[in-house]
Amino acid sequence: MPEHVLITGGAGFIGSALARRLADSNHRVTVLDSLVAQVHGDEPRTTSPLLRSLDGIADVRIGTVTSVEDLRSSLDGVTVVVHLAAETGTGQSMYEIDRYVDTNVGGTAKLLNILTNEPHTVRRIVVASSRSIYGEGAYRTASGDVVFPPHRSADDMAGGDFDVHMNGHDELTLIPTPETALLHPSSVYGITKQSQEALIMTTAPTIGIEPVALRYQNVYGPGQSLKNPYTGILSIFSTLIRQGKSINIFEDGQESRDFVYIDDVVEATFLACVASDAGGTVANIGSGVQTTVVDVVDALFRAFDTTVPVTISGNFRLGDIRHNVADTTRARELLGFEARVPFEDGIERFVAWVQSEPLETDGYERSLAEMAERKLLK
Repeated sequence: MPEHVLITGGAGFIGSALARRLADSNHRVTVLDSLVAQVHGDEPRTTSPLLRSLDGIADVRIGTVTSVEDLRSSLDGVTVVVHLAAETGTGQSMYEIDRYVDTNVGGTAKLLNILTNEPHTVRRIVVASSRSIYGEGAYRTASGDVVFPPHRSADDMAGGDFDVHMNGHDELTLIPTPETALLHPSSVYGITKQSQEALIMTTAPTIGIEPVALRYQNVYGPGQSLKNPYTGILSIFSTLIRQGKSINIFEDGQESRDFVYIDDVVEATFLACVASDAGGTVANIGSGVQTTVVDVVDALFRAFDTTVPVTISGNFRLGDIRHNVADTTRARELLGFEARVPFEDGIERFVAWVQSEPLETDGYERSLAEMAERKLLK
């Protein structure tokens, strides 16, 4: 049976692609988005291709999840809510704390308050959680125990030691992080995502709504913002390469992430919306493959067929984690989802799209200056 899906933050990178996937399967889509300039530009109707891509496939409401009236008016007749609306960016979250908490936590609370106290037709909520809630994630000790190390010390990193450490254990080996791992985020952004997930997974069942939490890893692909300096290294490095500028790799370049292509993320989220037995699921959505920052730069150079100077500087940001790779077993077992796009293929597609886009004036240097001024970039 066709669903009526409300996507909060639905004019963004993931939301707009999900809207197309749902519409192609004959589901009705409503989008609520505040069209923030950092993502969509100062004149979204002309500067945001993501917004224009929704023409004819979604009922777009311009509004914010921090407004009860905007939320209430967008929920009419909705059966599934995909809650993507959030301020994103680990670094920026460390000095725009009130804005991140107000939107990510406060907006979620307002949504749940309406659903708890007013008539509605919603039967399922899918919340975009994040790998950031795990902090440093899971490691195995030399004796075979699985442990969850504390946040790295600024003093260690200032001395060039970027690895994670745990008292009483000389050797730690990274392993894929399962959903049962300790949740101890190392940034304000991570704290707000953990709060979003906990609010929905705790509250929704008490009011007869099925909750689903998808812990997205590092999502990338065509449509990703090239002007927002807080969206991730693929966009940042791509812009620097196109400008012929040098790339400064933080730490020692061996820090790693689990990159998952946009099409895979959209399919996982689509399944979370429509699969009959998905209710109650909490699942990592990633590739399950570890990729270092040095590997990212090399892949981009191959895809662009050019290079720029690279410096591995030893700079570091407070709040960043060392490594990340997801255990994707649960997504496969409960959602029938498995990432299908290998990183090399995804990078080729991403770069082909980037080269078709206007060369944006990015705010990367400004973002670094802001962090350095607040002593968050060392």
